[in-house]
Amino acid sequence: MSVLTIAEAAGLIAAKKLSPVELAKTQLDRIRRLDAKLNAFLLVTEKRALADAKAAEARQMSGTRRGPLDGIPIAHKDIYNTAGIRTTAHSKLLKDNVPTRDAHTVKKWADAGTVMLGKLATHEFAFGGPAFDLPWPPARNPWNTDHFTAGSSSGTGAAVAAGLILGGTGSDTGGSIRGPAALCGIAGIKPTYGLSSRSGILPLAYSLDHAGPMAWTAEDCALLLQAMAGHDPEDPASVDRPVANFTSELGQGANGGAKGLRVGVVRHFFETDNRASDATRAGIDAAMDFFRKEGAEVRDITLSPMADYFAVGWLLMVTEAFALHGPWLRERFMDYSEMFRDRVALAAMLSGPDVVQATRRRRVLCREMADAMADLDVIVMASAVGEAPRIDNVPKWSGIEKPSFTMPCNVTGFPAISVCTGFGAGGLPVAMQLAAKPFHEPTLFRAAHAYESAMPWRAKRPAMAG
Repeated sequence: MSVLTIAEAAGLIAAKKLSPVELAKTQLDRIRRLDAKLNAFLLVTEKRALADAKAAEARQMSGTRRGPLDGIPIAHKDIYNTAGIRTTAHSKLLKDNVPTRDAHTVKKWADAGTVMLGKLATHEFAFGGPAFDLPWPPARNPWNTDHFTAGSSSGTGAAVAAGLILGGTGSDTGGSIRGPAALCGIAGIKPTYGLSSRSGILPLAYSLDHAGPMAWTAEDCALLLQAMAGHDPEDPASVDRPVANFTSELGQGANGGAKGLRVGVVRHFFETDNRASDATRAGIDAAMDFFRKEGAEVRDITLSPMADYFAVGWLLMVTEAFALHGPWLRERFMDYSEMFRDRVALAAMLSGPDVVQATRRRRVLCREMADAMADLDVIVMASAVGEAPRIDNVPKWSGIEKPSFTMPCNVTGFPAISVCTGFGAGGLPVAMQLAAKPFHEPTLFRAAHAYESAMPWRAKRPAMAG
């Protein structure tokens, strides 16, 4: 069986042309054959998966399906708590941790009928990686296993790209959904801050953490987010508002395509502030040509230097992470990976006034982005500088040597999605990032889906995925 998208599998299951049990067995077999090369999974829950699949098949046959995710094989990043199932954050400190409750979003996906295949690799506590001094090795890129996945949702990116799962959870504090989506050639969305609950997800930085889905296509991400979003009183940042229909603007003539979209390109981010590779820039230019030809209005816009957004986001992230991990770092410093402990320990040299100034500057940048988007539907940036580097050539300080393309939308909380725009000289994926106004995910999915549907990239999988 070729690898299906969620939308394709859902259609076949609804038509009773595909058994959820057979689909689960196919995915489990792929994991057995391929994951030894990828290290995407920290734990495979075969017994749970088959039980979930049998329940989904019973609903399929009785006409009581719960929706498009019923019977769909997924897995969770190993910072999402799973009741009775080990949740480690890819860290020695939690290697025997077994939660008693599911994370809010884990339960929501289970209630939607998903089939849970297991727990996925991450960077340690969603920050320190790729690390080779932990109980489990880091995940590898299925396009070339000598190369990096980005992080921290590394296992999800690798597992989706290789077709081990049809979709999975990620978290995004400074780009941890969109980075792996970019380097692994898949789609991944960081929703609006507060749209998806973080309760039961091990935190990194409360004011920047987001929970979101990763899948092969933007349409699949929309289906996953539909079952993930919603108010949760246990998350103080959770927004109490009706959940939009995230597929409402997909593929419905002019309203579902690119015609009429107002697109702003933050060109200085990827041409000057952190110059992206030739292939990345060419991919974005070709995407803008597509939008223009389809009847969208495209124009360049200017924001503050990307370094401003990054400095604010990085300082808040590392200080909030230090506030969480400080007690453990003081007692068990050497039990963390070198990557994590050295990066987070930098916060000990920062001061209270530093945090106050970053918080003040954050408010200015949030207003700036809101003003820039007042008469736009979408803004476009790069997702990553280029193709994935070798996994053994990722410096400890790589995350702060140059400003990150993804951090601006963590600082502002605006929704942003990464989609593949082709391949670079090394044969690895390159990508662009689309962002929208808060709670305008349907428009974001519309733009991303219109682009993906017109391009050939979704027809090409890594060679190992078949």
